[in-house]
Amino acid sequence: MQLTPFCLMLSCLRVSPDRSQFSRYDSISLSCEDQLNSTAWKVKRNTSRSGVTTCTFGWGSNTAGSTCEITNIYPSDSGVYWCESDSGERSNAVNITITERPVILMIPALAVPEGAAVTLGCKHEANSSIQRFDFYKDGCSVGSSATGQFTRHSVSKSDEGLYTCGVSGGEESVGSWLAVEGEVTAALSA
Repeated sequence: MQLTPFCLMLSCLRVSPDRSQFSRYDSISLSCEDQLNSTAWKVKRNTSRSGVTTCTFGWGSNTAGSTCEITNIYPSDSGVYWCESDSGERSNAVNITITERPVILMIPALAVPEGAAVTLGCKHEANSSIQRFDFYKDGCSVGSSATGQFTRHSVSKSDEGLYTCGVSGGEESVGSWLAVEGEVTAALSA
């Protein structure tokens, strides 16, 4: 799922690996990429368990500049994550879900630009011999795969929606939103 996420803000939160669903005990790296190369940005989150907190306040560790590493994540780490400057400016927000379900949908964390190709992945944590993966958008089937990958070529706003994936046997992932950003047009001044 190699794709350049779409972010045209002063600071942009990047998630590595680039997806919005994770399994319990996975690790996530969150970094604030600033157009001005400032390190004054901090990763924050809002979870149902602890409200709004900053990285290292009981979760995560700052590893370099404005990067926050979270190891051994739990479902209680699910929530909205963003970067915030000392003066209160905010980056894009990313919804991250940590699930204990065995089926994980691998979908980009950030919006993808209109016209780009995007590959969704589906994996079963406990069973590598699954031979059929089904992908759904807003509850309707959009395709199947024997490899666990499904590619949408040249995405448009109509591809935006809530995606899930399922495996033979009936197990299904939780849903995650695929956001598609419209093309950016530059205004020319006369």
